[in-house]
Parts: sequence; structure tokens; C-alpha cells
Amino acid sequence: MSILLDTLIKNTHGQAQLTPAQILHEPVLFLAFGFGSGLAKYMPGTFGTLAAIPVYLLTRQLPIAGYTLIALIITLVGIPICKIAADKLKEHDYGGIVWDEIAGYLITMTLVPYSIKNLILGFILFRVFDIVKPWPIKWADKKVSGGIGIMLDDVLAGMFAAIILLMIQ
Repeated sequence: MSILLDTLIKNTHGQAQLTPAQILHEPVLFLAFGFGSGLAKYMPGTFGTLAAIPVYLLTRQLPIAGYTLIALIITLVGIPICKIAADKLKEHDYGGIVWDEIAGYLITMTLVPYSIKNLILGFILFRVFDIVKPWPIKWADKKVSGGIGIMLDDVLAGMFAAIILLMIQ
């Protein structure tokens, strides 16, 4: 089991070299790391977006105002969560900080009707925009710092993905 975990999970994170145990036991880091999904050695952003799917499935049955409020709260609390996590890790926008991916995916899915097809397309579109970072996403990623900077590029990626997803409905 230890060999499998060593293959899938990084032993230390950030310049502070925090261990997975430290991250999982610190509430802000636990959230910032997407309930542990950001501990992944490879593609933590993709695993963070996967962690957003259960959050989406739990909230999608709310009226649109309720869903939007939850997505907004997750986005706004993400600013201090990501800032505190970056400070504790001693590294800005560390890849394991994936709360921003959770918020971005929820934004992607805000106005589309639920279907497995939309769930998958929303996932793919969000990941593409988050990875490729066309303008102004790349600009926000490079020029805006702090918790807002960590969150903003994913909020924009979620908005771009949402627009495309709505256009292909």
C-alpha cells in the first residue's frame, strides 16, 4: 500500500515541504487541497476538478439562485483559503492548491441543465481553458497575485467554459 501511495501522492508540498499528513490535518489546507485531491503527484488540477463533481452533484438540485449562491460563496471563501495555503506552503499558486478548480468547475456548470454529457463536457472544457489559458486568463494568472490571483484565472476559465457549453446546447 505504501508503494502505491508513494507513486500517487507527493511526499512533500511547497517550499515549506509540508507532508500530506500536515495538509490533511490543517482545515484550511485540507480545503485548499480539494479535500486531499491536490496531493496527487501528477495532474493535481485535474484531480481537483474531479473533486468538484460531487460538490456539483450535491448542489445541482437547488434552485438556480441557491446553486449560484453556493458557487459564489465557494469562490469568495476561496480567496482567503488560497492565500493562507500559499503562505503556509511558502509558494504562490502551488499546483496542489485546487480549491480554485472546484470553484471554476461550479462556475462552468452554473447555467447548463444537468446531464452526464454536460457534466463531462463541462469538465473537459474547464480543464482545457485552465490548462491552455488563453487571454485574459493567462494575463490574470501572471499579473494578479495573492488569493485573488490564485482564484481569478480559474474563475475566468470557468466563465469561458460556461459560455462555450451554453453555446453548444
